[in-house]
Amino acid sequence: MFNILRVHDEEQFNETGAAIIASLLQANPKAVLGLATGSTPIGVYNKLIQLYQKGLLSFQNVTTYNLDEYVGLPKDHEQSYSQFMKKHLFQHIDIDLANTFIPDGNSGDADKAAAHYNSLLEKSPFFDLQLLGIGHNGHIGFNEPGNELIGNTHVVSLHESTRVANARFFSSLEEVPTQAITMGIGAILHAKQILLLAKGKEKLDALQRAIYGPITTQCPASFLQVHPRVLILTDAEAGAF
Repeated sequence: MFNILRVHDEEQFNETGAAIIASLLQANPKAVLGLATGSTPIGVYNKLIQLYQKGLLSFQNVTTYNLDEYVGLPKDHEQSYSQFMKKHLFQHIDIDLANTFIPDGNSGDADKAAAHYNSLLEKSPFFDLQLLGIGHNGHIGFNEPGNELIGNTHVVSLHESTRVANARFFSSLEEVPTQAITMGIGAILHAKQILLLAKGKEKLDALQRAIYGPITTQCPASFLQVHPRVLILTDAEAGAF
């Protein structure tokens, strides 16, 4: 079931997203969060940092699990999601880094790393909230469209469209990894609540298909239709339907 919240501008988008997460943490300081990367949540993370700096929020007892990580990038690579989380959130708040978990994409054995991460998820309590973005092709996490979807954490070959979309973060398309480790659809759907962020007209088609289209592996985000508590936060462009 979807609840759709449309806002007018980026400032309101970021403030609203942060307020939803902050409200959860204030009610449950030991919350377990599933976190996302990419450009869309950066502003939300920045607002959470500001709330922390004002003394209105603490992450001291929060546990986080990230959705995904590129295969083949060292953890200290500027485009690794490990570095992303440090730069845009972790190093600015009081979270215990021992309670932050991200797949190891540079272990030398991606399948083994995926299995290890999946075992961590199986031992974890259900996430109180899973933060998501949505890809141009309807992917969530790095669960790409295809003939089937995998429920558990797994290694995925990135679609060319995904690599092209992410090439803006790299010097060239050739530098964008071809594989990633991603949390599976099953783990995402186990979250008690899901907050999907979508902004920009380039996300309009994918969001429409996720909400109103058939549930199909060709649009992984469409599987969110079976979850009882999904809040979609969107701006005027992505939500122009």
